[in-house]
Amino acid sequence: MTGISVRGFAVASATAVTTVGAAVGVASGDEQARPADAIEVVAADATLLAEIPAGTNAQLHTASLTQQAESQADAADAEARRAAQEAARIQAAEDAAERRAAAEREAQEQAEREAEEAALEAQAAAAAASDTSFPVQSSYTKAEVQAMARQIVAADQFQCFSNIVDHESGWDHTATNPSSGAYGLMQALPGSKMASAGADWQTNPATQIRWGVNYMNDRYGSPCGAWDFWTANGWY
Repeated sequence: MTGISVRGFAVASATAVTTVGAAVGVASGDEQARPADAIEVVAADATLLAEIPAGTNAQLHTASLTQQAESQADAADAEARRAAQEAARIQAAEDAAERRAAAEREAQEQAEREAEEAALEAQAAAAAASDTSFPVQSSYTKAEVQAMARQIVAADQFQCFSNIVDHESGWDHTATNPSSGAYGLMQALPGSKMASAGADWQTNPATQIRWGVNYMNDRYGSPCGAWDFWTANGWY
């Protein structure tokens, strides 16, 4: 029971007792009895107090708390949705970055594999060329030197190689430039650099051809790359 209801009950009870007492006093002729108008005023006050709803303040307070709780719940839901969306965005960005990194790693690994395969092929080609042996002769005809070149130079590169040799030495492996000292089929300058392919670089056309192919590959990518440069510049 609330304070209001207790107070209303107490006042109403007191009023009822007072009213009864007053009635008894009047009936007994008590000179100290309360005047009738006072009795009516007190009774009216008791009626007004009794009419005040006892639970009004409690209901208002409860409604306010309920509204606050609902507002807080709505705010919490909104914050939870925002946090979930942000977490999803971050996760999506991380997943995309991981996919990009994986794709880059795969591409790099593929490029490395292809480079390794190309290197192995080049090594095999070089090994095959170095294994080609030719009988040592005191002299060689142009046809014999060209036959050596066909066995050493890749078929799809031979014509480019041949074009350069035609212009540089005419397939004479002992050709010497009187001005610069350039020597051999490819007119290496100085000629001694061909020693990297063999000590017999001065007398063996095969040694000069192997050196020439390696030089063109290293500097121009291929004999055809060297020929493209030669046609543009007149030298290589």
